Amino acid sequence: MPFKRFSRRQFGRIAGWSALGMSMLPAGSGRAQSDADSGARNRTTSSSFPNGFLWGTATSAYQIEGAVNEDGRGPSIWDRFSHTPGTISDNSNGDTATDHYRLHKEDIQLMKALGTKAYRFSIAWPRVFPEGAGPPNPKGLDFYNRLVDELLANGIQPFATLYHWDLPQALQDRFGGWTSRDTSKAFADYAAYVTGRLSDRVKHFFTINECSRLVHLGHEFGADAPGLKLSPSDVKQVRHNVALAHGLAVQAIRANGQAGIRVGPAENAVSCIPAIETPANIRAAEMATRELNAGYLTVMLEGKYTDAYLAQTGKEGPKYTAEDLRIISSPIDFVGLNVYMPDHYVVAADNERGFTLAPFPKSFPHMKATWLRPGPETMYWVPRHVAKLWNVKSIYITENGTSGSDQPAADGTIYDVDRIMYLRNYLTQLQRATSEGVPVHGYFLWSLMDNFEWSDGYAERFGLYHVDFESQRRTPKLSAAFYRETIARNAVA
Repeated sequence: MPFKRFSRRQFGRIAGWSALGMSMLPAGSGRAQSDADSGARNRTTSSSFPNGFLWGTATSAYQIEGAVNEDGRGPSIWDRFSHTPGTISDNSNGDTATDHYRLHKEDIQLMKALGTKAYRFSIAWPRVFPEGAGPPNPKGLDFYNRLVDELLANGIQPFATLYHWDLPQALQDRFGGWTSRDTSKAFADYAAYVTGRLSDRVKHFFTINECSRLVHLGHEFGADAPGLKLSPSDVKQVRHNVALAHGLAVQAIRANGQAGIRVGPAENAVSCIPAIETPANIRAAEMATRELNAGYLTVMLEGKYTDAYLAQTGKEGPKYTAEDLRIISSPIDFVGLNVYMPDHYVVAADNERGFTLAPFPKSFPHMKATWLRPGPETMYWVPRHVAKLWNVKSIYITENGTSGSDQPAADGTIYDVDRIMYLRNYLTQLQRATSEGVPVHGYFLWSLMDNFEWSDGYAERFGLYHVDFESQRRTPKLSAAFYRETIARNAVA
């Protein structure tokens, strides 16, 4: 697949391999240890989610807001990238997107109609700081003040993401973007300003969305903004600088936010699933999870890079200090996990790593987007691994969903039963996790509505609401009714 056709999330396995310099191992390189007494098959008779479980939807600024030249907003790297010929599959851009900047009140009514009690949105850094730093733009922050107030007026909790990839172009031009620690420091200043003014009403902040995606597709393969193809050593430094930005932002949020705020990352962890649920395979999947997430979650939650990661990087490893690691591992309140598909099925092996990554057969199924291989059990294992490996006490599923063909039938209804199938199976596995005590406290479905899907433009539709991008008309799909019923029952419909 050409790099420009990388999907929004088809990079988990690439990120994992890159972290350890690994290629996928042949299926026969290790043998699983079977144990019929595995305790992992524990099930519960209850089909409900915990009381107080938080149901929501998610979006991001560049994908929905539009109004890229309104009220003093500066350009972002995605503005420049999407206007570069050949970068977006349908030659589109986010100039208008779903016009959420003007239609946010109507969109909040769509959330309310679903019965959701939370909304995860992102703040456009260049809307608040057009130059990335320096004087803030009051009109930019005013939009988010209005958005937050409208959410609260409708009984919906705001969950704000501070960075969902729309770096101010000025910082890319001035510092080289994430290749420089100066950008990490500028991010902390931006985080301090925003939390100082919104945390009287916004109590949950995510620092950075999907560190691995923005590093690997944006700086290694050139498939995302800013479209760079850096050397291996430079990519590793970018990876470290992004992790450092997360830690600096955590500190800035603590120092400038009001009492009671909570903060954490939103990461698409490389998902490692035991191919067969035996104790040996489960342990192997845990080891693989720790190693293949070494540059992001592992260093954030342990305050160190793994020995295998450092051995692999060698002289090409990032330049950092012990103080950097202390900052990166600043205490957080929760971990956000974006869960879409299995990146690897894992088998225990008698090798130096202790695991083998089984190859995907050509016959493995996929959704409309060919990269999205459905594996509902991913929704069980990813939060389970994170909770067990790092003793995380609070987890949110910050994204989960699928694209579909989503064409209206003769009666005008969009019968997206493929999306319902996907969601039903994933939510069943999430209920399995919560019933066993895995501390998942909320779920944000991606996405509230169809939007600009990065390098796929408007070709991939992930929304519960269909958007006619010419008229901006929103129409609920059948999956919206499914999600509404699930929320009303607090159980899978």
